[in-house]
Amino acid sequence: MTARPLADKPTGPLSGIRILDLTSVVNGAYGTQILADQGADVIKVEDPGSGRGDGGDIMRWAGHMPEGAPRGMGPIFLTINRNKRSILLDMKTDSGKRALRRLIRSCDVIASSIRYEGMKRLGLSYEDVAAIRPDIVFVHAAGYGSDGPYAGEPAYDDLIQSASGCADILGRTDGNPTPRILPTLMADKVSGLFVSQAITAALLHRARTGEGQFVEVPMFECVTSFLLVEHLYDNTFQPPTGQWGYQRVINPNRKPFRTKDGWIGLLPYTDKQWDQFFDAAGYGEQVKNDPRFADYGTRAKHIQELYGLIETAAATKTTQEWLDILKPLSIPVVKTNALDDLPDDPHLKAVGFFQEFEHPDVGRYRLMKPPVRFSKTPSNLRRHPPKLGEHTDEVLGELPAEIGPDAES
Repeated sequence: MTARPLADKPTGPLSGIRILDLTSVVNGAYGTQILADQGADVIKVEDPGSGRGDGGDIMRWAGHMPEGAPRGMGPIFLTINRNKRSILLDMKTDSGKRALRRLIRSCDVIASSIRYEGMKRLGLSYEDVAAIRPDIVFVHAAGYGSDGPYAGEPAYDDLIQSASGCADILGRTDGNPTPRILPTLMADKVSGLFVSQAITAALLHRARTGEGQFVEVPMFECVTSFLLVEHLYDNTFQPPTGQWGYQRVINPNRKPFRTKDGWIGLLPYTDKQWDQFFDAAGYGEQVKNDPRFADYGTRAKHIQELYGLIETAAATKTTQEWLDILKPLSIPVVKTNALDDLPDDPHLKAVGFFQEFEHPDVGRYRLMKPPVRFSKTPSNLRRHPPKLGEHTDEVLGELPAEIGPDAES
C-alpha cells in the first residue's frame, strides 16, 4: 500500500471551530478525534509529568512502538489522536494557568475528562471559563452524573461495563453466570460518541442563539442507556410483562456458524427469506409449514430451534458455496473475518478503509479512514498524531499578546 500524503487544510464541516481538549485515555479523546477529522482545530493539552519521559496522555505508553521511534507514540494513542495538536502545560502553575486562560479566549469548546472538582480547584469550572469567554461550550465527560451518589468517583471502562449491566448480559448468554467484560473498550467508545454528538448539538444551539452552555456526558448513564435500548425488553412495561434481556440477542446460539471450511454470519430476517433459506438448506415443506416458524413473533419464541437449524445446515457446505447460494436471494450472509483478515477484505479495500501514512519520526503507520462520508465537506487527515508537546510554541505563538496581570511570564 502506498503511503498517502497529508491534506494541506481542513475541509470538514467543523472547519473554523477550535476545541481545547483536556481529555485523555479513550473516552473523550475518541470523541474529540471524530470532531478533528471533521475539520475542528483540536488542541490537546498534556501535562509534562515528572520530566522523566512519563508525561502526557497515558495512552502514549500503551503497546509496542517501532524500534527507533520516539517514546510516547503507542499504537492506541495513534488511532485516537490524529488531526490534533499537542501542547505541554502544567495547569497547576501560575504560568500554565495564564496560558490556559489565553487559549480559552480563542476557543469555541472545552472538552474535559478531568473530575469536575479537580477542574474547580484549577479555577476551570464552567463559571470560571464562561467569565473568560461567555459563549463557550463546556463539555464535561464525567464518570457519573453530578446529582447522584456516585458523582466524582473514578470511572474506567471495566467499572462502567460492570455497573451498567453489560458484564451481566454476557453471563446470560451461555449458561455460565459469571459476569464478564466485553473484550473491547465499549464503554469508553460509546461515551466518546456521546461526547462528539453533545459538542455538535451545543454548537448548533450557539449558532442559533449566541449562547454557550455546560454539558455533562456521564459514562455510566450513557452506557446503561445504550445497553437497555433492547435489554430493558419486557421491563419497559410497568408492571413488567416478562424478563430483562432481548432473548434473540442473548441466546447462546447467536454466533457465527461453522461451514465445511470456515465460518459465516447468517440471519434470514423476513418471512420470505426464511422460506428461501429453508429451501436452500433442504429442509422442505415440513419445516416451512411448522407453526413455530410462521412469522416473526413465533420465530422469536423459538429462536433456539431456529439457530439449531441454521447450525446444522451451515456445516453441509463451504463458506463460498453459501455466499453463492444466499447472496442472489438477498438473504443476509457474510464471511466471518478474523482480525488479520480485515486488511484484505474486498469491501474494505475497495472503499480505502485502511490508509497508510509516513510519519517523519515513527515511520510507516496505518489508520482507519473516518467512516462517515460528507458529500460537500469531506473529512480528511491533515496532521499526524502529535508527539508530546509538538505544537506548544506554534499554538501559543498564534495567540495575541496579553497586557496586564494576565500576561505570560
